[in-house]
Amino acid sequence: MCGIAGIFNVGGEPVSPVVLRRMTDAIAHRGPDGEGFYSDGFIALGHRRLAIIDLSPAGHQPMISASNQVVVSYNGEIYNFRELRAELEALGHQFRSHCDAEVLLNAWVQWGRDCVRRFNGMFAFAVWDKRDQSLYLVRDRYGIKPLYYARWGQTVLFGSEQKAILKHPAAKRVVDKAALLEYFTFQNIFTDRTLLEGVKLLPPASIARIALGGSGDPEIATYWDYRFREPEHAGDPREYREELDRLLRQAVSRNLVTDVELGAYLSGGMDSGTLTALAARELPWLKTFTCGFDLSSASGIELAFDERVKAEAMSAKFKTEHYEMVLKAGDMERCLKKVAHHIEEPRVGQSYPNFYAAQLAGKFVKVVLSGAGGDELFGGYPWRYYRATVCDNFDHYVDQYYDFWQRLIPSRRMPEVFAPIWNDVKDVSPREIFRNVFKTHDNTLDGPVDYINHSLYFEAKTFLHGLFVVEDKLSMAHGLETRVPFMDNDLVEFAMRCPVNLKLNNLADVIRIDENEAGDKQRKYFQKTKDGKQILRDVMARYIPAEIAGGEKQGFSSPDASWFKGESIEFVKKTLMQRDAAIFEWLDRGAVQALVDDHLSGRENRRLLIWSLLNVETWMKQNHEAA
Repeated sequence: MCGIAGIFNVGGEPVSPVVLRRMTDAIAHRGPDGEGFYSDGFIALGHRRLAIIDLSPAGHQPMISASNQVVVSYNGEIYNFRELRAELEALGHQFRSHCDAEVLLNAWVQWGRDCVRRFNGMFAFAVWDKRDQSLYLVRDRYGIKPLYYARWGQTVLFGSEQKAILKHPAAKRVVDKAALLEYFTFQNIFTDRTLLEGVKLLPPASIARIALGGSGDPEIATYWDYRFREPEHAGDPREYREELDRLLRQAVSRNLVTDVELGAYLSGGMDSGTLTALAARELPWLKTFTCGFDLSSASGIELAFDERVKAEAMSAKFKTEHYEMVLKAGDMERCLKKVAHHIEEPRVGQSYPNFYAAQLAGKFVKVVLSGAGGDELFGGYPWRYYRATVCDNFDHYVDQYYDFWQRLIPSRRMPEVFAPIWNDVKDVSPREIFRNVFKTHDNTLDGPVDYINHSLYFEAKTFLHGLFVVEDKLSMAHGLETRVPFMDNDLVEFAMRCPVNLKLNNLADVIRIDENEAGDKQRKYFQKTKDGKQILRDVMARYIPAEIAGGEKQGFSSPDASWFKGESIEFVKKTLMQRDAAIFEWLDRGAVQALVDDHLSGRENRRLLIWSLLNVETWMKQNHEAA
């Protein structure tokens, strides 16, 4: 796992090696084990190395092909590199190292851009190919590893993080108002925008080509997409369970390939518990890591947020070397500036617990397994899907699901909240942004299961992608590589063709609930649908305690709803009620403070909005100071 950066002057002007070094220095935390540079007139590639496979100098990057025609700077892991290496050796390629970067290099030489279809792993890389005088930027299928790019004039810049790009003198730090509106609608950014104008995030499963002598605008092609479909002829459920068992064990085994010590997050939930159980069978004395929360001032559902007791029980069962950290209210305030710096722009959820979890794991290991992806692939959020299960057509579906996914500020309040810049953003349509997520998912919508597959597609493309961006930034802030076995290619393909009725056990009951029924209908739906991931639960019960496999879904969340009204209330007021708060250049002070006061007074739970405002405020001040 590493950090990459580069400069391409498409007009032919020479690149400054001093500027390139500044760019790689900005992401030195991603690769504390070494640095490397390649420069050839108008093109320059930089690399920061976190040595995971083949720790010798032979794995040094950027790496140049034997013909001197292809150069690669690569970040990631290709888990099937040994099989690909054997295939390439049979075709006459020779190898000097034992690392996957050289396999990638020779695969590009042999198969060109089509090589990415053969890769099973997570990656973001840049290739300078002299054969057609083009720079290629490539990102893995699922977007596990980020890759940013920008063009100012005839200068094209790229990097694993935006901070590398911003070290170039051509870079500009201008807030993207449309992206800001998008974020405060979804607590995420679905498009390729970032909060900085001109800086874009290459979409997952994309290959961008920039040719020498051209405009500098990339030609972007998509090489893969999710396809959640009901099988034409579903097999025996027992066969699905046996195949899932085999694929889970295979995925974990593939993710254990490393030349450094590997550990696992152990939250107390079934996904991380199963990965730990399977990994511990192959790695004795596996190290595991849990972040818990001080619940002395928590209330309601927050009282279940601390999963340390469950994690400790599973650690004892699987004989892991276990480490824990307990987060308290003041820990958010303590780390917020660091989180904002590393994450660069907020995405889904409250990210700071992930920062501390990575900090803990990074003290002991270089690689850690995460259970991310299990929920999105196997239907772990059924109480979301019910909102758009019975629909008349696609537009009806969009209306219902879009209404739910306005996570921070509903569209009807946008003119009020964004009053200072409303004339600049009034033509931005979050609903169309939402609708456009589905433009390549040509799913036939004939019944409830088809709409649920639509929702699974949407959440994998947006919510899961946001989780990956957050996890990459905050783990790499501590020189830690996070691996996600659920995103093994074979396992993902299985999940996409697995029947919905094997994922959601009570689908028929949910469909029959009366939409016009009085009372707490949301709670009733939740009770009916809390058993998501049923086939995964059935298989996991073979490896972890039944009470864990059958437990309710619990996200990795701190009790901030209580903390923001209690121990952290003065910090919230000081940050968001002050006269010189940076956000009020773009957002209306009175409207924002009224929303915040709704939470502080107990009228509404706006913990996600408050976290987002705190994060954006901190980021904006850092951005202004660096300008």
